[in-house]
Amino acid sequence: LFASFSTIRPKEGWQVYSSAQDADGRCICTVVAPEQNLCSRDAKGRQLRQLLEKVQNMSQSIEVLNLRTQRDFQYIMRMESQIKGLRSKFRQIESDRKTLVNKNFQELKGKMESLQPLIPVLEQYKTDSKLISQFKEEIRNLSGVLMAIQEEMGAYDYEELQQKILHLENRLHSCMNKLTCGKLMKITGPLTVKTSGTRFGAWMTDPQASPKNNRVWYMDSYTNNNIVKEYKSIADFVAGVASRTYNLPFKWAGTNHMVYNGSLYYNKMQSNIIVRYSFELGQVVTQRALESAGFHNVYPYTWGGFSDIDLMADELGLWAVYATNQNAGNIVISQLNPDTLQILKTWNTEYSKRNAGESFMICGTLYITNSHLTGAKVYYAYSTKTSTYEYTDIPFHNQYFHMSMLDYNARDRALYGWNNGHQVLFNVTLFHIIKTDDDS
Repeated sequence: LFASFSTIRPKEGWQVYSSAQDADGRCICTVVAPEQNLCSRDAKGRQLRQLLEKVQNMSQSIEVLNLRTQRDFQYIMRMESQIKGLRSKFRQIESDRKTLVNKNFQELKGKMESLQPLIPVLEQYKTDSKLISQFKEEIRNLSGVLMAIQEEMGAYDYEELQQKILHLENRLHSCMNKLTCGKLMKITGPLTVKTSGTRFGAWMTDPQASPKNNRVWYMDSYTNNNIVKEYKSIADFVAGVASRTYNLPFKWAGTNHMVYNGSLYYNKMQSNIIVRYSFELGQVVTQRALESAGFHNVYPYTWGGFSDIDLMADELGLWAVYATNQNAGNIVISQLNPDTLQILKTWNTEYSKRNAGESFMICGTLYITNSHLTGAKVYYAYSTKTSTYEYTDIPFHNQYFHMSMLDYNARDRALYGWNNGHQVLFNVTLFHIIKTDDDS
C-alpha cells in the first residue's frame, strides 16, 4: 500500500522509506534504499551474463569444428598412403615406360579417382582453419572485457552484495520505527482499488496485524445489514474471492466501523451501544453503551446515514467520535479501552457534528473535513495531547463526489475511503520528529 513520503522522486530502482519536513513544508530528510532485486537488474550483471552466453556459444562451435577437423585429419592420413603409392608408380613408369605404361595408366587412373573426394575435404579444412583463427581472436577480446569487468566490480560477489542490501534494509526499518507521531501536511490520491457495493459502506484492514497479514473486511450499506465479508489479501478483494463470511448477531448503524487487533468494533443499529466482535471466536465478546451519545441520525455527519458514532484507531489506540446534548451537538472525542470498551478519557470540541463531512484520527489528533462532497478539505484539527484546536486548509480529491467513510490506518499510513461505491486509498504526508537514542 502507501508509504508516507514527500514530493521527492528518487531515481528509478530506489524506493523512498520516509521523509521529514520542517514547519514550512520543506523536506529536510529523505531515506531511500535500492530495491531488494536491484542487483539482478544491474547493467554489469546483464553484460556479464551476455558475455558468458557468447562464450558458451563459441565453445560449442569450437567443439563442433574440433570434431570435424579430427575426422578430416584421419581421412587425409589415409589418403597420404595412397599418394605415396602413386609416387612409386610414377617412378616405375619412368623406368619402363613402354612395357608397363598401359597397365600402370589404368591403375593410376583408378588411384586418381579414389583421391577425387579429398578435394572438398581439403577446402572445408581450409575454411575451418580460418574460423578457428577468428574464434581465437574473439576469445582474446572477450578475455580482456571480462578482466575489465572483474576489476570494475571489485571483490564483491552478488550473494555478498545481496546480504549487505538486506542488512541495510533492516537498519532502515529500524530507523523507521524511531519516527514519532507526525502532523498531517498533505493528502494525495486517491487510488481506486475497486468499484463495488452500494453508494455507502466500509472496508478496512487491521492496523495491529503483522505485515504478512493483509486481510480485508468489507461491510456494504449503512443500515439493516449484518454480513461481513473477509478477503485474504487486497488482490483477493479486487478479484472478489472472499475467504470467509461472518453473520453478526446485531445489525450495524452507519459506516464508521473499525477492525482493531483481530476484533470488529461497530455501532449496534438504533442504539448508542458499541459492539466488539471477535473474528477468531466468531462471537461478540464485549458490548457497552456510549453514555449520552446521540444515535439514529440525531447527530450524524452531513451526509446522514446513521453516522452518529464514528469508531477509529490510530498510533495511540482506539477512539470514538460522537456528539452529545451536553456538548450542544458538538463533537466529543473519547479514547476507549479496546478490551472492555470503557472510556479512558474524553475531550469536548467546539465543532458541530452535523457540519462535519467525515473525520479521522492520526497520532491523537482528530482531523475533520468540512464536507462529504466535491471541494472537500481538512478544515479543522483538534489535538488531544494539548486539548487545543486549529483551522487547517488541506484539500483532498473527492473523485466520485460523495464520501461516506474515511479512516486512517496507522500500519499502512493511508486513508481508506468509500467514495460513492468506490473503495479508494489516499496517501498522507506527515511532518515527523525523529527520536534519537539519547532521547528520554
